[in-house]
Amino acid sequence: MNTLTSSETALVVTKAKPLARWRRYLLPAVLFGTIAILTFFALGVYFSRSPQLFDVTGKASALAQAEPGALKRGYLTTSAIYHVGETLLEKSGGYLTNDALPPSSFLDNMPSWEFGVITELRDAVRSLRNDFSRAQTQSVEDRDLMEADAKFHFDHTRFMLPSTEDEYRSGLGSLKRYLDRLQAGEAQFFNRADNLNFYLATVEKRLGSLSQRLSNSVRESYLRELIHTDEDELVEVTEPTPWDEIDNIFFEARGYVWALIHTLRGIQVDFDSVLESKNATAMLERIIEKLENTQRAIMSPVILNSSGFGMLTNHSLVMASYISRANAALIDLRTLLVEG
Repeated sequence: MNTLTSSETALVVTKAKPLARWRRYLLPAVLFGTIAILTFFALGVYFSRSPQLFDVTGKASALAQAEPGALKRGYLTTSAIYHVGETLLEKSGGYLTNDALPPSSFLDNMPSWEFGVITELRDAVRSLRNDFSRAQTQSVEDRDLMEADAKFHFDHTRFMLPSTEDEYRSGLGSLKRYLDRLQAGEAQFFNRADNLNFYLATVEKRLGSLSQRLSNSVRESYLRELIHTDEDELVEVTEPTPWDEIDNIFFEARGYVWALIHTLRGIQVDFDSVLESKNATAMLERIIEKLENTQRAIMSPVILNSSGFGMLTNHSLVMASYISRANAALIDLRTLLVEG
């Protein structure tokens, strides 16, 4: 029978100790890593939830602490814009675009959604400043709207001081001051057809661009234009949407339309007399209904973009269809405002 000497036994024990120590730390490390990954995943899913549409009238009444019938002309539209900005900052996870830490730094769909919202927010605030609050081109600009416009055009990706959130909150403060003055009769809002038409002209361009970019996700349908070169020759320009940006464009469009719906709901009330005189009330309602279709729940965990008649669905083409139909009706609405 073989027996181990004392030196051999010591050697076996010495080799076993590092192995046992390694095994002792391995399990906690694996558990910690698994928990961290699951936590980041859960937070990522939570942060990626898009806000639901809110009641524009109810929000305005609560903000003004007044009944809907007591709200001054323009308050509903401006309040809708205000609450769009507030939701952008206060939604699940807050504002994510400028986050430098995980899991926010690994997300791209929600930052794209946020950029769409910011685009409409900037357009709406600028229209308030340049058109809705001024009687004519020679009128003095509203001070609070000037400040709000500047704040919302701040870099949307900055996390260093001053951060994007701080600047946007300052812009919301300026909007709130304008709202308070408007309700007190100390600020102006002109619900004229030409003012509305100026704003809708910007919306028309935004929707047209988004529709084309969404359609470009299908290789057979991407943009082909003829342009003049310096030599006055016609050349073809093609701009297919890169495969890694397809879902980003989808969520950018979804965010822009989400914000636009609320602005149009406010306009529907504040410009009711103009719309009725142009027989355009029903048309604006149909535009809003078409846009609301873009906010339906997405039943797929990923955005699918097969070929036009492929076996799988194409979410971008569905979104482009809704936006194109709404934009076509919007063009007709603008014609009515000018000629109706």
